[in-house]
Amino acid sequence: MSARPGAMLEWVTKGTAAFETAVHWMTDVGFARPSALPGWSRAHLVAHVAHNADALVNLLNWARTSVETPMYASADQRAREIEEGARRHPGELRAELLAADGRLAAALAALPGECWDATVRTARGREVPASQVPWMRVREVWVHAVDLNVDATFDEIPHDVCAALIDDVAGSFRDRPDCPSTELRTEDGARTWLLGASAGVEPVVISGDLPSLAAYATGRPVPGPLHPAGPGSLPKLPAWL
Repeated sequence: MSARPGAMLEWVTKGTAAFETAVHWMTDVGFARPSALPGWSRAHLVAHVAHNADALVNLLNWARTSVETPMYASADQRAREIEEGARRHPGELRAELLAADGRLAAALAALPGECWDATVRTARGREVPASQVPWMRVREVWVHAVDLNVDATFDEIPHDVCAALIDDVAGSFRDRPDCPSTELRTEDGARTWLLGASAGVEPVVISGDLPSLAAYATGRPVPGPLHPAGPGSLPKLPAWL
């Protein structure tokens, strides 16, 4: 029997609270303002996070019942639901977010231990164990709380979550030809990550605190200074997720 991913579930709970708090403090007018994601208002982002919760419930149902239940019926359906959600009254959209978060929390709490090893498939077609579903939600709520563009920064994300985000990016960018060879290093040198490793290419070493490194790696505004070794600017990384 697999153990429940307790630490990851705690990150989900804390990140959900952070996102819901940011949404709570947004005025109704503020929902129409731009988010940090190109082409999306804050309302689009809230609708996306709400629908993502239900999409992850689908994966948990798949793990529990062994009946294939994709996150979304199609990419078109996902886009349509976000557009429709973004047009709703802010009060309705807030309520939809809270209800979807509640459904996901209940599904996570109810999943039997033996189901965490069940294989499910992400919207991008990647097969993963159900134990990865909480991490998929951690990324959504913590990073998109910053993307709402309402004062939150990566400084407010727990350091262990920041480190896990960089782990995720490093795994995604490993050996990608469009990613410049880059080594991220914490200021104390305790942690390093290699992005876009290329044979025979010396990586550009960039040091900084964990929140700033995580923000840079995920393509978000960097809250603190980053220090590339040697002259030149920071390498431009490809888009993550």
